[in-house]
Amino acid sequence: MVSLSVFSQQHFPRQIPAGNYSGICSIGNGLYAVVDDKHDEDGFYVFRFDIDMQGNRITQAENKGYRSSGLPNRDMEGICYRPSSHTLFISGEADNEVYEYALDGKRTGKKLKMPAQFKKARHNQGIEALTYDTLSHLFFLTTESPLPGDTLLRIQAFGDNLQPSHQYRYKPDKAISRKYSHGVSALCAIGDGRLLVMERQVYIPPRKINAQTVITIYEVRPAQQENILTKKLVTQFTTRLTVTSRKFANYEGMCALGPNMLLLVADSQNQYKNVLRDWFLLLSF
Repeated sequence: MVSLSVFSQQHFPRQIPAGNYSGICSIGNGLYAVVDDKHDEDGFYVFRFDIDMQGNRITQAENKGYRSSGLPNRDMEGICYRPSSHTLFISGEADNEVYEYALDGKRTGKKLKMPAQFKKARHNQGIEALTYDTLSHLFFLTTESPLPGDTLLRIQAFGDNLQPSHQYRYKPDKAISRKYSHGVSALCAIGDGRLLVMERQVYIPPRKINAQTVITIYEVRPAQQENILTKKLVTQFTTRLTVTSRKFANYEGMCALGPNMLLLVADSQNQYKNVLRDWFLLLSF
């Protein structure tokens, strides 16, 4: 794969409410479903973005509102859209389940049949990443960190029947140092059998100044059914919080925009102390 080009971060404080955005997916016609892991209720936002593909910029943003299931928050982390059913699937890190939702936000009553080992996930290190591949008609998910007793991540596939299919092993990078928290924050199927894996390393010192994130995106090919997936580096970039710059961005969500562009969303912790921002970032290849 050709390396990704990383463009300028953008934020839209007048249009997009402060949030804890952890996942994003396209639902067509310039609309995107976005989950907020600390919203009062289970559900998702719908944002509209006008994107200049040639200029590599978001030119307009609009909040179309929150679509609630009417149920309590369950630490929603990942979200994907299945075109054949016109429904969304959302992973929750609190319950380690993936439920299906209609576009009005209500649950359909269906969910992925989760293998028992995923119930062993440690607190706040559960099912973080979720995507749907329109080529293979498979869902893929993984936890933020390896399950207890594991040294590798398990990337689990599910068919359109919502039953578990193949399971793959993925070796995440080691932490840069003990000061960094690290793990996989997003998966993204790009429609040609390849799967992108976003690894995130975060360092936040006590006084917050000089905090940084290191975002690394790898490509894997699950169809090859290797015991341990071979990963190829696609891109790596760093964001920082300094006295003069507030571009620190904890990227948690990633989705494909057609065959050659990605859109990332960051979790600002509700625009923490009016310092952090709800960043969006375009990447092209």
